Amino acid sequence: MKLIIHGGFFSESQTDQEVKQAKQSALKEIVQAGYKYLEAHTALETVIYTVSLLEDCDLFNAGTGSQIQSDGKIRLSASVMDGKTQRFAGVINIEDVKNPICIAEKLLNYEDKVLSGNGAQQFARENGFNYYNPITAQRRREYEKKLSDSIRKGTVGCVALDIYGDIAAATSTGGKGFEIPGRVSDSATTAGNYANAYAGVSCTGVGEDIVSGALAAKIVTRVTDGFPLQAATDKTLSEMEPYNGFAGVIAIAANGEIYHDDTHPYMVWALHDGEIEVFE
Repeated sequence: MKLIIHGGFFSESQTDQEVKQAKQSALKEIVQAGYKYLEAHTALETVIYTVSLLEDCDLFNAGTGSQIQSDGKIRLSASVMDGKTQRFAGVINIEDVKNPICIAEKLLNYEDKVLSGNGAQQFARENGFNYYNPITAQRRREYEKKLSDSIRKGTVGCVALDIYGDIAAATSTGGKGFEIPGRVSDSATTAGNYANAYAGVSCTGVGEDIVSGALAAKIVTRVTDGFPLQAATDKTLSEMEPYNGFAGVIAIAANGEIYHDDTHPYMVWALHDGEIEVFE
C-alpha cells in the first residue's frame, strides 16, 4: 500500500516559511489519516477521503479557503479517476459547495460524468450536497487588497495504491485567484488527473501549462508503454521547457514505484508507504 499527496505550492498568503511549515504540518496529519484509511479501503475510496480532508483545511487552495475570482466568487473544480475501471468524473467551476471531490465521486455512477457551472450545482443539490460558503477571512482580505502579485498555484491531490494492486487519483482546486469567471483549470481534466492499471498521477501548478502538456495522461501513457515512472515523469516535464511550464507532479506506479517532481521549487507533498513518511 502506498499513498502520496500534494498541497500545491506554498507562496500564497503569508511568508514562504510560515506557509511551508503550516502546510507541512497539515500534510503530515492528513497523509497519516489517509494511510490508516487505506488499510481498510480501496484506492478509490481513499483518494476521495484524503482529498476531502485537504479540501477541509483552509491552508490549501481547494474547498474551504479557495482563492476568490475576479467577480468576488469562488468556483471549484475537482476530478477523480479509478484506475481499475478507467472511469473519470469531475465538476468544473461549481459554486457554494464544501467538497467538490465528493460530487465528482457521485458522478462516477452516472452516464454524464463531468458537469460544469449551474448544472453541476443543481446535481449537487439534488444529491444532498447543501449550500456552503468556502470563503475564509484570509482569502477575503487578499481579494480586497487585490494581491495579484502573490503566487496562486495551489491545488490538492492524492494518488493511492491499495492492497489489491489498484490505483486511483483525485485532484481538487479553487483556481488561481482573480481569474476571469469561466476559466477552466486542469484539475477536472485528464491533463491534471489520470490513472489506469499501470500508474496514477495528480498535478498542480499553472493549469494552462499542464493542459498544454497533457501532463497526467501523457505520464501514465508512457508508463503503460513500458517507461519507468521516474523516466516517464522526467521526460514529460522536460517537454514543458520550451514554454517554461510551471507544474508539480505526484505519482504511483503499479509496481510500487512512487515519485514526485516539479519544474519549479516549493511544491509541498507527503508520502506514506507504511514504513516511511517524507515531507519537503
